[in-house]
Amino acid sequence: MGLNGADAIHMATVLEDCVDQLSVLGKIMPTSYEGRPDALEMVCTELNRLVEGQKELENRYQSVLSQKLEMLQSTKNIAKLTDMEKEVLEAGGDLKNSTHVFTRSLRQNPLASDNMAKIQDDRLFLESVMAGTLSELIENCTYQVLAETVRGEKERKAQLQDTILKEENGRKRVKQLQKQLQDIKKEKEKEIQDRNEMIAHFKDELQEMRAKTNMEGKYIKKSAEVAVAQTQKRCTLSEKQLKEEIESLRRQIDEEMRVNNEVVSYLETHKTELMKKVDYWMDKYEKDIEAKQHELDVLKASKAKDLERLQELSKLYKEYEQVVVEDRIEKEKARRKAELEAIELKASIRLQSWWRGVMVRKGFGPYSKKKKGKKGKKGKGKKKKK
Repeated sequence: MGLNGADAIHMATVLEDCVDQLSVLGKIMPTSYEGRPDALEMVCTELNRLVEGQKELENRYQSVLSQKLEMLQSTKNIAKLTDMEKEVLEAGGDLKNSTHVFTRSLRQNPLASDNMAKIQDDRLFLESVMAGTLSELIENCTYQVLAETVRGEKERKAQLQDTILKEENGRKRVKQLQKQLQDIKKEKEKEIQDRNEMIAHFKDELQEMRAKTNMEGKYIKKSAEVAVAQTQKRCTLSEKQLKEEIESLRRQIDEEMRVNNEVVSYLETHKTELMKKVDYWMDKYEKDIEAKQHELDVLKASKAKDLERLQELSKLYKEYEQVVVEDRIEKEKARRKAELEAIELKASIRLQSWWRGVMVRKGFGPYSKKKKGKKGKKGKGKKKKK
């Protein structure tokens, strides 16, 4: 990283001026502003300056943003839109940096001695870096010291940021673990309390169970004794009842044997009588069969005769029926002929009556009227003859 002679001289002049100003600033800067009468005024002035700068950046960002919106509505030139986008991003970045500086300034107290000591340390560091860079520019026309210092500061700052992040994460983790520990402690205490209560409850139940078991043992023992006595008594009564039942069954068996013998003798006697009746009824059956067979033969012969007589009568009936039918047909023909003649006579009479009426109305035949002229002449002639 080298510079030509003119640039190196210019840079060296600027750095020398900066080193002198920093040296003078270190000599005139007090160790602390606390206790000074104009300290509050200095703080207010600085805050007003920061607020004014913040307002200017906000107004600038608003104006650039409104110009961008107007341009989006009015034009479609990509180059202008790109430039406007860059201006918006630049204004936004400046506003973000200013906001960061403003918030950091509000968090810090400029009147504290620690801040002044830090400012002195930063000034001394910057003065030494600029002095080393000035010497390097004068000797070699390079600024390697400045570049290495900036790189080292960036690395140190990055390490410091990592350390801060790790510390914050560690604190958060410690807080979480402490909270978890408190929760676990409360949970365990509650669990121990519940278990103690459960143990006390179980002890009470154990005492109750022991007392209950003793009482139940005594009760069961007495119940068993009573049950044994009752069972023995029931067995005695059952044995007595069974003996009585055995005697009763023996008497019943003897009675049944006697009844059975009597029934057998009665059945044998009744069997003999029934055999006689069977023989009687068999003979009677055969005789009745013969009689009924004779009656059947007689009825069959009578049936044959009746059938022959029926056939003869049927033949005669058919002949008579044919004669009756023929007679009815002749009578029907005569009746129809008489009716036809009566109808014809009636029709002819009506026709003659109609014709006479027509002749009378029309004056046909003997019913015709004479003319008037002829009658007058005849009258005159008659008068003359008189």
